[in-house]
Amino acid sequence: MYFTKYKSHFKLLALTILSSLFFWLIFYFNLPGKIGFGDVSLETVFSNYDGPNYMVISKCGYIKDCIGPNFSLPQPLEYYPAHFPGYPLLIKFFNSFTTGPKAMLFSTLLGSIFLSLILFEFLKLFLKEKKAFWLTVLLLFFPARFFVLRSVGAPETWFLASVIASIFFFKKDKIWLSAIFAALAQTFKTPAILLVLSYAIIAIYELIKTKKFFPVIKKYYPYLLTPITILLIFYLYYLQTGNLMAYFQSGDNFHLNYLPYQVFISTKSWINTIWLEDIIYIFLIAIYGVYRLIKKYKFDIIAIFPLVFTIATLLVAHRDISRYIAPIYPFLLLAFSKFLNKKSIKIIFLILLPAIILYGINFVCGNTAPISDWTNYL
Repeated sequence: MYFTKYKSHFKLLALTILSSLFFWLIFYFNLPGKIGFGDVSLETVFSNYDGPNYMVISKCGYIKDCIGPNFSLPQPLEYYPAHFPGYPLLIKFFNSFTTGPKAMLFSTLLGSIFLSLILFEFLKLFLKEKKAFWLTVLLLFFPARFFVLRSVGAPETWFLASVIASIFFFKKDKIWLSAIFAALAQTFKTPAILLVLSYAIIAIYELIKTKKFFPVIKKYYPYLLTPITILLIFYLYYLQTGNLMAYFQSGDNFHLNYLPYQVFISTKSWINTIWLEDIIYIFLIAIYGVYRLIKKYKFDIIAIFPLVFTIATLLVAHRDISRYIAPIYPFLLLAFSKFLNKKSIKIIFLILLPAIILYGINFVCGNTAPISDWTNYL
């Protein structure tokens, strides 16, 4: 009876774990080396950016006197505060039971499990269970960039899961739980502040619509947890670096601009290529998806958050737009749910699955940090 009730959940759990293990085993057995990628190993996955940066922070925090003598990654010591502490703290916790690199991948895997289960519950608010299940499975592999993010050391799985959980509980009118998950999201990635901005827009809309000041304030004040979380993180920076504003002085780490589409200026740092046509297609899908959400859900957090995040992403000048825009992927699934649930799309997905895996192998092999000695990471 229990298994029948949660059969879909167990299937998602199994698929999430097995797909990650499958990808890691590809490297463990050096299968890419047999098709021309050269010698690789599980260390290739461990060394994929930005995983080593998070492992360093899990060992030393942001203390330069610890990082400098023990680690030799090429970026300056001032760069580490660009990475928020939520993910490194998870690595540090699991490092008590295993080595640092394995703790990192285990942290990512737990985030993937959390994401698949909460996304499934979220989508069931709007779709039948069968359709919600398929869309959740789809996100485990597509877009291909996200497949890589949930296979290496990266905080995106936890960040997306926390954002979805926050919105899920908001829709359930469980505001404190929603606010707690919004604050949790903030510990993983700075763009979580855009979620709180979205809630603020909804609050202003409700205030104008109802003209009831105190009920609206009473409902939304728990979201102050997120700016408080930011202040606590900055205080941690102060304690460990002596600089409260260390995040804003972490080097060439800020990619927001006043004007949109600066990503197409190839001379900017973090771009340095003219091969950018794919970004136009990403923007096309994102903007059209947001349009569909607004058309269907009107002034709802389901539409407002993707709108705010997409506008912010248009201002980003960085080659890896497919990573920056990842937080709206679950909402695009909802926007295109009718189309994505077609049998023809499922067949096409199966045809593309080997391409997605090869893309992941190629990306991981070409995005590694130069680590010659793993001793201090263990």
